[in-house]
Amino acid sequence: MNKSKTSSYVLTLKLKYTISDKSALDKYFELSRRLYNAILGETLRRFNLMRESKLYQQTRKEINKKLKQKLFKEIEIKYSFREYDINKFATTLMINEYSDLGSHIKAKLVNRAFNAVNKMRFGNAKQVKFIKYGKMYSIESADNRQAIKYRNGNIVFNKLNMPVVIKNNDSYAQKAIQDRVKYCRFIKKNIKGKDYYYVQLVLEGIPPIKCDKETGEVKTYVSNGDVGIDIGTQTIAYCSKNEVKLLELTPEINDIQKEKRKLQRKLDRSRRATNPNKYNKNGTINIKDKNKWIKSNHYIKTQMKLKEIQRKQRVIRKQSHENLANYILSLGDKIYIETMNYSRLQKRSKKTTKNKNGKFNKKKRFGKSLANKAPSMLIEIINRKLKYFDNEIKKINTYTVKASQYNHIDDIYVKKNLNQRWNDFGEFKIQRDLYSAFLIMNVNNKLEKIDRDKCIESFNWFKELHDIEIERLKNCGNKLLSSMGI
Repeated sequence: MNKSKTSSYVLTLKLKYTISDKSALDKYFELSRRLYNAILGETLRRFNLMRESKLYQQTRKEINKKLKQKLFKEIEIKYSFREYDINKFATTLMINEYSDLGSHIKAKLVNRAFNAVNKMRFGNAKQVKFIKYGKMYSIESADNRQAIKYRNGNIVFNKLNMPVVIKNNDSYAQKAIQDRVKYCRFIKKNIKGKDYYYVQLVLEGIPPIKCDKETGEVKTYVSNGDVGIDIGTQTIAYCSKNEVKLLELTPEINDIQKEKRKLQRKLDRSRRATNPNKYNKNGTINIKDKNKWIKSNHYIKTQMKLKEIQRKQRVIRKQSHENLANYILSLGDKIYIETMNYSRLQKRSKKTTKNKNGKFNKKKRFGKSLANKAPSMLIEIINRKLKYFDNEIKKINTYTVKASQYNHIDDIYVKKNLNQRWNDFGEFKIQRDLYSAFLIMNVNNKLEKIDRDKCIESFNWFKELHDIEIERLKNCGNKLLSSMGI
């Protein structure tokens, strides 16, 4: 399916629906889930047949790239492993109950299933996952002409005709709704144990500019200038001509995380009490026991509380990232950042090491930090906002730039351990993350090397802003930032 070349953005609106409308939506979501699982199962079957063939294994070893691509295309045709072929298979399922979904929703489900298998095929995922009962959270149409349609303030789908809710004082939604609707998407959210349905309108163009209702001033804007970002698993350091900062990512979720851990421990105690046969004497899970897990009513209530807290955490984290992204863009439109492989940081260490006392070190790395703080989400949000202005994040070559090792004053590279948080220049010291952000901001046009002349020219004002930020951090009382050597 060809992607649209025009820019687009999403407007999420509440739906005004009756009990019968909700019952119909429940039915359509369940049908979509079953159809998706059927399509995914067939796609996976064809892929496994293709992968197990001798021709496929031989082609993988081919050195010539052009010949390799040609052979793979021929194999895909032979084993009917193309999106076109999967779409033909899905069409045969569109009888009886599935016919209510329509060809547009079917096409989107085919695209979703085919991409899921391809992710596994090319090493971007370990396995594909079938959707469990009640876990289908979105269905969408291919365009606004058929299936789910927006018409004059109403969402029309089969016999459903539900008005969208736009408040009189919501000037942003009123402006956005005037843009052309590309396609619509139903979203299901579970809030406090109940399912609520929303509609997402994918609109053509760029989002309207938000203004203060009282003063009329523009809330978010993009200014001209360079901004260097050094982002970690829990913190972000950025440098511009007007500001140098080292911040904790989404500090608002810290209290939520504490409550979340309490509930998780409570659930673990409950599981162990009601399922003693599922655990060995040493506390590990007994994989030989194939009986179903018993869940008490108290366990289910606690589970719902945890689910609601996780939902709040997602909402707060995204809002925090949106606000920070807007502020960074107000400092400059040329954003420079190192390329980061977060999936590798999530994996457990393969090496077994011991500490000074002879005890084994934990193999856990940064999986929990990345899950809680979601630094890659912030980068994606910044990049999305830049694309509205025909721009994008400039990703520097991490291996050639070596921002964490470079010393622009002596023009040398010095390797440092992770616990070395300061760069010692003799008369003064510079915090490592802030200095990296400064160096990243001053890369050359090819993004492959730090421009030393730029660094020398701008170092004096950076040093002044750096010292101001260090004084602020010393007085902020943030334990995480104090671990950054401050």
